Amino acid sequence: MSSTEILQHVFGYQEFRGEQEQIIQHILSDGDALVLMPTGGGKSLCYQIPAILRPGVAIIISPLIALMYDQVVALQQYGIKAAYLNSTLTFEQARTVSNQLRQNELDLLYVSPEKLMTPRFLDFLDQAKIALFAIDEAHCVSQWGHDFRPEYTQLVILHQRFPNIPRIAVTATADAPTQRDIIAHLGLNDAKIFIASFDRPNISYRVVQKQNPKTQLLEFLRAEKHHNDAGIVYCLSRKRVDETAKWLTKQGWQALPYHAGMDKELREQHQMRFLREEGVIIVATIAFGMGIDKPNVRFVAHLDLPKSLEAYYQETGRAGRDGLPANAWMAYGLQDIVMLQRMVDGSDADERHKRIEQHKLKAMLGYCEITTCRRQILLNYFGELLPDSCGNCDTCVEPVSTWDGTEAAQKALSCIYRTKQMFGVQYLIDVLLGKKTDRIMNFQHDKISTFGIGKELSGEQWQSVFRQLIARGLVTVDVEGHGSLRLTENSRPILRGEEQVFLRKDIAKQRRSKTYSRSSQWRSFTGTDKLLWKTLLNKRLELANAQDIPPYAIFHDSTLEDIVLQQPQILKDFAHLSGVGAKKLERYGQIFIDVLDEHITQHGEQEQASEKPIAATLDRVTVISESAETTIDLFKEGSSIQEIATERGFKAGTIYTHLALGIEAGQLQLEQVIPNLKEDELHDIEDQFLSQETMDALKPIFDHFEGLYDYELLRCVRASIVQRIK
Repeated sequence: MSSTEILQHVFGYQEFRGEQEQIIQHILSDGDALVLMPTGGGKSLCYQIPAILRPGVAIIISPLIALMYDQVVALQQYGIKAAYLNSTLTFEQARTVSNQLRQNELDLLYVSPEKLMTPRFLDFLDQAKIALFAIDEAHCVSQWGHDFRPEYTQLVILHQRFPNIPRIAVTATADAPTQRDIIAHLGLNDAKIFIASFDRPNISYRVVQKQNPKTQLLEFLRAEKHHNDAGIVYCLSRKRVDETAKWLTKQGWQALPYHAGMDKELREQHQMRFLREEGVIIVATIAFGMGIDKPNVRFVAHLDLPKSLEAYYQETGRAGRDGLPANAWMAYGLQDIVMLQRMVDGSDADERHKRIEQHKLKAMLGYCEITTCRRQILLNYFGELLPDSCGNCDTCVEPVSTWDGTEAAQKALSCIYRTKQMFGVQYLIDVLLGKKTDRIMNFQHDKISTFGIGKELSGEQWQSVFRQLIARGLVTVDVEGHGSLRLTENSRPILRGEEQVFLRKDIAKQRRSKTYSRSSQWRSFTGTDKLLWKTLLNKRLELANAQDIPPYAIFHDSTLEDIVLQQPQILKDFAHLSGVGAKKLERYGQIFIDVLDEHITQHGEQEQASEKPIAATLDRVTVISESAETTIDLFKEGSSIQEIATERGFKAGTIYTHLALGIEAGQLQLEQVIPNLKEDELHDIEDQFLSQETMDALKPIFDHFEGLYDYELLRCVRASIVQRIK
């Protein structure tokens, strides 16, 4: 079989994305590769397909033991011979895997770097037929990275001991210094580097100023309708993790804590529940999530500032791996800056390392305070240019107002200087507001020139001014001086009046946040479609529980969405759904078709009889989601249906559904979408629709014409009828 045939027959995808095919061919030709590809971009296929095609077993080095099981289970669901070796296996289980390895019965074997480096295992590999080595989460090799693992630095032994075996190192995030470390530490000097776009267009980015973070988090969850969604909430401290999880639970959310201070068994139980159950929120420190495979995480929230844009990108990238819309939300404030700078300055790292960490922190602060498109700044950090604003972040959806803050900046900087650079933000604000506190009176700062000169701004506004001055590098926080602020050389032109300072105008506290993320198609399901969606979810969960595997190992949400939209009645049609390979078709195809048939029997016929006469269909209001509007706009601009599907990561059936809404709303004409339908055929289909008691059910029309016209065409014709006679 060719790589394309495996992609289609085994994994159930019709086309490669980006440079996947070139990477696979490079590995098949014995080449080494460093692959930088965003989370959800299909990195795993780049070594899984060569592992199937090349003789022998592929050894996959993965950093987290807890995740190997789910990765292996997911492959086994496709009918791929995969296993793992780690400390969680019993002696008998480990011996069984070892025997499979000796007898060349495996395509892929997952191991931890610690297991790989044992002399016994390396000797064992000397006797095995090795297809390739894959180093997953390769950024762990870099001490400048956000997930440094010392064991990864020893993996250069693969190049030394097995020089003729191809190696592929993959990661979702690595800036230039980290890339250089990966190449150096893994001996990949001759490797070909493949860098895909870091853009995750399905993720909506938003940053808010921290006021009451738990309440703000709850408002965000409610505004975005994330009830019953899987999500991750990141906190900097274990205490905040425990408090937040407990508080969310009291508010009616299914929230579980996760951090290194917990009992190991309970921590693993919580992670397992998150992976296996629906609608669980994990509240965690950054110890959680590296390599998480759960595709339907709908949001990632940060209650504290990450220490770098790499960490932020990696953590937010755990949302929306299935390509469906997801949210990345963060609350940040001045205290975050002080805490992170204290962590950097107090570390045992050398001065060079500390300078790099300070640079990364400044880049993170700059991202928070920008007034332009966040996605452009994020991608630019990784060396990628996004020519136009993304339209899917807070600064694009709700452009930030700015104001001339030159005078305010001068007052703030002058106050720092007049108080001899010995005090923190709150004290400085009290001086600017003219508060006669005991501390101010004791230091006699009620007599300095900056006392009371800032009453035109509120305390919150001054907080914003100081925060932005720090983010711009005009002021630094002296951690050893208990958070006191110090002027930098960059502040001199401001104090002298040689430069202007424009500051962002923070959104008022009481202002209700907008909903930014584009809706998934299934979120707009109503009526019987919504019932079918829930029924499919329940069936998937039932099948998963019976096998003790995660639900997404059976089908992703996007596949279930396709079932609702396309309603395949036979296995041949079911096989065309995204993510349905031959093995999954054999195991689950008929099961889900039966669910669909039962749903149509129970609900479709009932609707035809009484619930939804044609009059009700014509009286309904056509609601076009933001996602559908995007599709319609692209179509009007001249993009083909397949081009739109490829660009947006949707199936063609979803695009037709969007265009049908455009027809129904009068934005498109039927002949634009279905150009080759003959007039007599159109009349026959229209007559059949109008002869029914309802036009909501497509299956009776499909059956009447014995499948001559597909559901996409019928949906569009129905839309044109509704539009014409409303």
